[in-house]
Amino acid sequence: MKKSLFFIALTLLPALTFAQGGFQIGIKGGVNLSKLTFGDFVTTGTNSNGSPQVGVDGQTFRDNLKASLDSKTGTSFGIYMRFGKNLFLQPELLYSTKAGSFEVVRNGVTESVTVKTTSFDVPVLLGIKGGPIRVMAGPIVSFRINDNQSLGDAVRQYTNGSLNDAWSQAYYGYQVGGGLDLGSFGLDVRYEGNLTDVAQIQNDYGKFNQRLKSWQITLAYRLF
Repeated sequence: MKKSLFFIALTLLPALTFAQGGFQIGIKGGVNLSKLTFGDFVTTGTNSNGSPQVGVDGQTFRDNLKASLDSKTGTSFGIYMRFGKNLFLQPELLYSTKAGSFEVVRNGVTESVTVKTTSFDVPVLLGIKGGPIRVMAGPIVSFRINDNQSLGDAVRQYTNGSLNDAWSQAYYGYQVGGGLDLGSFGLDVRYEGNLTDVAQIQNDYGKFNQRLKSWQITLAYRLF
């Protein structure tokens, strides 16, 4: 938590300079279209000499778990501030739900599982504006509030521990995209990727990680 607060404070410091060129605040809301991805199953152990070794295996996971190509819909809404005009800094505070799906084989039957997580998202974006068109990019930190436990329940037979232990309390990513301003209204389309894992599932032999890739579409209204 201290690391996350330091990250936010550090990225907000330039706002003191940008504020001299203009300031606005508004509300926004929209949808997240997300997809869950799996990393490699990393094994740990010792070799014949007793030295530690790390490898990539996880045949059981590859045979029984498969990421889905389907995107799942979530929501995102909150407030934004913009410091500056043509060159601007835009921090936001959003309440977001994101979801993903995967397939798991149980007793020869393939089931589709949907996982959902809720978080407070804090993107801090640097942007350039020309006329009504904006482009922007920057880091985002997400503070997990809750999840529906579906991931842990689905893979419990392969793992130990609980999903609450596996989900990261805070995870980091990036956003890049563009926007259009028409009067007091704004439309944003952004891509969001992870720089750290949103969760890790592990057993006695190793672990594998999960990440969420999202497209976010929001409509904003400038209050002043």
